[in-house]
Amino acid sequence: MTAPFDRAHTDDLMGFLTASPSPYHAVANAAQRLEKAGFRQAEETAAWDGEAGGRFVTRGGALVAWWVPEGAGPATPFRVLGAHTDSPNLRIKPVPDTGRAGWKQLAVEIYGGTLLNTWLDRDLGLSGRLALRDGSSTLVHVDRPLVRVPQLAIHLDRGANDGLALDRQRHMTPIWGIGTPREGELVEFLATEAGLAPRDVLGFDLMAHSVEPPAYLGKDRELLAGPRMDNLLSVHAATAALTAAAGADPRHIPVLAAFDHEENGSTSDTGAQGPLLGTVLHRSVHARGGGFEERARALAGSFCLSSDTGHAVHPNYPERHDPDHHPMAGGGPILKVNVNQRYATDGTGRAEFAAACERAGVPWQSFVSNNAVPCGTTIGPITAARHGISTVDIGAAILSMHSARELCGTADPYLLANAMTAFLLP
Repeated sequence: MTAPFDRAHTDDLMGFLTASPSPYHAVANAAQRLEKAGFRQAEETAAWDGEAGGRFVTRGGALVAWWVPEGAGPATPFRVLGAHTDSPNLRIKPVPDTGRAGWKQLAVEIYGGTLLNTWLDRDLGLSGRLALRDGSSTLVHVDRPLVRVPQLAIHLDRGANDGLALDRQRHMTPIWGIGTPREGELVEFLATEAGLAPRDVLGFDLMAHSVEPPAYLGKDRELLAGPRMDNLLSVHAATAALTAAAGADPRHIPVLAAFDHEENGSTSDTGAQGPLLGTVLHRSVHARGGGFEERARALAGSFCLSSDTGHAVHPNYPERHDPDHHPMAGGGPILKVNVNQRYATDGTGRAEFAAACERAGVPWQSFVSNNAVPCGTTIGPITAARHGISTVDIGAAILSMHSARELCGTADPYLLANAMTAFLLP
């Protein structure tokens, strides 16, 4: 039995997932929601003021937003919600137009820890951004069946059901037409789709996405299937929480940090390993008249809730999970623990999160990996180490993580957003 919830939140998540096929689209959509809630964009190259109110900065596939309450001083601590915008997928190579045996194909590179088989025989669109001659960029979103990675027929691979082995270079190249490949054809097509002259497109960051929309699943519609829940589910929830908590607590500055490149290590100017969050926090302190001392005091009193999806117990593989920790879909957000610091949670973080869930009336669950199965990680430990901020790792429990299509409980996105809002309002 799932917990009671407001289905409107999950309906809205489904729209957000569909409209955000790439990190760049996710940032644009989150920024639009923030603007409607009274936030305004701050340019990184401009001087910042210390006035009260909401602001956000965007850089590529990353966004940092914050709300300065009335009367906030330079040492006012931060309450940070952390998440990431990227998902494992197939990304287009710099020289994309390829093919053989009479098929037109697109050269792709594997991004992150993708479950390769989930991209086979699936109708895919293309999305991302085009970099233009004048230094600007524009989003592109072809949300219709355009490319497909065809699997080899079982007649030609009789052992496929006994163990499918996919070569990343040879077997994952999608087709998108018949004939002889022509250099520049993909860029010409996408430029036309975006209403641009092909000669003005000098670069791109493009990726494939499933065009199958999110859907409720099950007899009682208590499950949600969809793409990119890892980790746009958290980005959506954190955006909702930030707008709900903006200006409500004068003791803290609520912050949303949505990073790119978590799926391949976070080492970039838009990743959690980069300087973006620290720079924003430091500039915010400085804009309110603070220096090194005030910044140190603000960070010492700050707290971060790092949200990323986690593993619900799989009914077909229960032996892969810890026997005493079985997070369930519909059971509320999970608290992630790993004593080797793959997650940043400790006892004080557990207490902080438990208190937030108690205030929100939200059930929660504990997650720890089976000792015989390597544990994943996320931005939590990075954020804690880089900025000296106490951090706890949480998330929603899902199945099929890193698949082209993942599964969660219908109530869990709403419960996660409510827990986040309570965290921002201690």
